[in-house]
Amino acid sequence: MAEVHGMDRGTALSRQSRRLAGLLLAGTMLAAMPALAQDATGTGTADTFSTPLPTQTGTATNVTAADATPAQPVLSADQQAEVADDDLTGAIRRTDPEAERLNLAEGTIDNVRSPDDDPYEPTGIRLGTFVLKPSLTQGLGYERNRTGSTSTSRAFSQTGIRGSLTSDWSRHQLTIDADGIYQRNLSGTGETEPQLRINGDLRLDLSDDTIVNITGGYAFERESSSEPNAVDGASAQSGVQTLTGGARVTRDFGLIRGTLGTEIERRTYGSATLSNGSKLDLSYRNYTEATVTGRIGYELSPALIPYLEASVGRSFYDDKTDPLGYERSATTLGGRAGVEVDLGEKLRGDLGVGYEQASFDDNDLDAIRALTVDGSVFWSPQRGTDLRLGLQTQIEPSTAGGQSGYVSYAANAELTHELRDNLVARLSAAYTWRNLPAALGPDQNIYLVGTGLTWNINRWLAMTGDVSYELTRQANASDTGVTRAGIGLVLRR
Repeated sequence: MAEVHGMDRGTALSRQSRRLAGLLLAGTMLAAMPALAQDATGTGTADTFSTPLPTQTGTATNVTAADATPAQPVLSADQQAEVADDDLTGAIRRTDPEAERLNLAEGTIDNVRSPDDDPYEPTGIRLGTFVLKPSLTQGLGYERNRTGSTSTSRAFSQTGIRGSLTSDWSRHQLTIDADGIYQRNLSGTGETEPQLRINGDLRLDLSDDTIVNITGGYAFERESSSEPNAVDGASAQSGVQTLTGGARVTRDFGLIRGTLGTEIERRTYGSATLSNGSKLDLSYRNYTEATVTGRIGYELSPALIPYLEASVGRSFYDDKTDPLGYERSATTLGGRAGVEVDLGEKLRGDLGVGYEQASFDDNDLDAIRALTVDGSVFWSPQRGTDLRLGLQTQIEPSTAGGQSGYVSYAANAELTHELRDNLVARLSAAYTWRNLPAALGPDQNIYLVGTGLTWNINRWLAMTGDVSYELTRQANASDTGVTRAGIGLVLRR
């Protein structure tokens, strides 16, 4: 009897459920009747540009509810939720094309504020899917060069151009940066210092875990008279051109990050102009160098990644032997350990310590061995104040007979601070130690300090002023001091 009563109770519940479902269905149909009526009369939200259907008499008429497509089967609650999610996702994709972007959109153009609401930030020029931010600087400068009791000075005009071209793609990114300086003496005597630099980086986002960077660049500068390889007594040192190209693949394997890259560098030297006006050919110094570098890091946290790095390189000189008969092609091996730090806008950088060795094809040239310290750090203790630090170690080949070369250690720092919203002050300092072998002379120490101001008149116009002093010291030689000062007007877009 208990089972029968249980069945009766279940049957009653089932009947109540069916009645409740019927009431809900009836309420739904009643609520839908006004919409159906509006569609039937053509006064609702139906498309007024729909194609009329012909009637039996050949006259045009609107589609009625009876002619409409048969209703679809009723969906379950789970199916309705899935359809709603699909419709919402599709609506987002249709109305917001940025929803699938991997890159942040580039800054707005023309009469729209910059992304950080900085009224003095240039907006750039849109070129298709790229944003160009150019600037042109025209200034006047003064330089005084003093060596022992001898001094020379010059006044010159300086034209500088700088620009960046950045893609505004939802996936991948291409960035091209360029800057150049052209000088012309107005009075006095002294060597001009032209410069040109162009760098490009194409980032390919192959997947969430794999990124490929393809890089290329060109640079031109005049060799400094204080360089150990500079020509003594030359009125104009050699112009140095550098071409670079490379590719790098970075992949994350969980907490492990691996990077493998290769780079090719081509360096050529122009002729130096002697004091009597003749030219000295330095093409025997031209060489090509290829380097392969591998790095593996472990992610202790997203902000801290220690790593190990190894590299191998090979340099090939155009001339198998130089004018003195030495074979200067070399093989370079290096390794270092370091750490990457990324704490956002406040602190980020990369610092590593290692060892590098260059072995030359000529047995009469000793190998160069060096402890290396390389890295860069950016620190912003407060908004409007930025500090940049850099360390670099380089092995420099020599041109002197029987000498392999020397090791150069360089450190630099730059501090910028916003005195006002449109007034930025700069302080800079640098130190270079050239560790020379005894046959090339005592070590060189080069010190540089400088300061400057930038006044942003508006978004498109600014004024700059800079003063710096560079001191080169070497035992058993006269100190060399160079004082520079300049003022300029910057036009930017």
